[in-house]
Amino acid sequence: MTDSAQSSAPGPDATPLSDGWRKRAALWGGAVAVALAAIALAKASDLAYRTFSIAFHASPWFALAITPAMFALMAWVSSRRDLHVTRGSGIPQVIAALEQPVAWREAQLSLRVAAWKFALTVGGLLGGASIGREGPTVHIGAGLMQSIGRHFGFTDPRQGARFILAGGAAGIAAAFNAPLAGVVFAIEELSGTFEHRFSGTLLTAVIVGGVVSLALLGNYTYFGHVATAVPSRMEWLAMLVAALACGLLGGAYSRLLLALTLSTAPVIGTLRFRHPVVFAAACGVLLALMGIGYGLGTFGTGYAQASSLLAGHADVGAAFGPVKFVANLLSYLAGIPGGLFSPALAVGAGLGHDIAMLFPHLSPSAIVLVGMCAYLTGVTQAPLTSAVITMEMTDSGAMLLPILAAVLLARGASSLVCKAPVYRALAQRLLVPASATPS
Repeated sequence: MTDSAQSSAPGPDATPLSDGWRKRAALWGGAVAVALAAIALAKASDLAYRTFSIAFHASPWFALAITPAMFALMAWVSSRRDLHVTRGSGIPQVIAALEQPVAWREAQLSLRVAAWKFALTVGGLLGGASIGREGPTVHIGAGLMQSIGRHFGFTDPRQGARFILAGGAAGIAAAFNAPLAGVVFAIEELSGTFEHRFSGTLLTAVIVGGVVSLALLGNYTYFGHVATAVPSRMEWLAMLVAALACGLLGGAYSRLLLALTLSTAPVIGTLRFRHPVVFAAACGVLLALMGIGYGLGTFGTGYAQASSLLAGHADVGAAFGPVKFVANLLSYLAGIPGGLFSPALAVGAGLGHDIAMLFPHLSPSAIVLVGMCAYLTGVTQAPLTSAVITMEMTDSGAMLLPILAAVLLARGASSLVCKAPVYRALAQRLLVPASATPS
């Protein structure tokens, strides 16, 4: 059956050709809207975190008031019955929505939910949360694209799934300025199979999202150009160590996250489920105390620290990776909206830097880069997405083979610790809400 036949019935004067162009207009116009939303979220998030940074530089003790208060506010808003779906990354909600009826999708991906996801993500960064904006961008993009598709009359469930898929992929493409990563992410992470046919029209929609971002923000690479290669055997050995270690630690993070977000988790599960606002404030206090003890790198996405490590200008100590690991876990457990991608890349960069210190005669940039993609793979268990995102964000084509080897090793290491990919496990909980707290 063609895509046109699966859409809503055309009017008496409609033709398959006009219906096909209607679908293209909806997808491509939606991709532009998603890209604009992604850029707006990026700018608002950067402004929010800069505001927090100014307060922190004035006095680190301000964090002890700002972070718990903002965490409590975010948890209070997202604890409302109709806004539970704004909590966490947003990617599990999109994965779950792909296979659910239209009414269920509307509750998860409405424009109202997208608007609140935007505002709450910005609020989290204003409070110094260690979260990313890429997962929320996927959630917002899927919601926008679904609403636009329905406005154009595409109400068939399978057709709706394709709009959701395109919206999520366009969100990743615009957030990272990485169109190829958006395509791979849609196939590997969102749909999980090739059952959802990724047609040329959907592919073009993802590219449109990347082109709009490129046009408005310029030809930039997310982490800049990383000029490094792996010529020696010792560097291959160092990367092998980094891939295995970061893959294991990424799997450990996912296992901890899945265990501690269960309502049956001892103490934490009960507090998180019955007293979400108090629990979020407590997480904020712990995060603020960590920040007072360690520094500003505890908070936010970790973009600046990861960039400095990739450039070989290490302005963080050996504790950055472990501190960021705990900070990201605390922020997610708080139940506030926020993603995992950017903090995971920052944790991986920190861990890669620590491993590079064991090989002082080697270039640290290559090991940091491998640590980033390996840890992200360990957390998500999506090796192709991690590899493509890392290469597109760093313009590191010379590292293609080392990165591919690293993500495959990390995927195997992660699965030894955490059996289920974290996003799919969280998506499954959304379908059985009695088994776990909203994530």
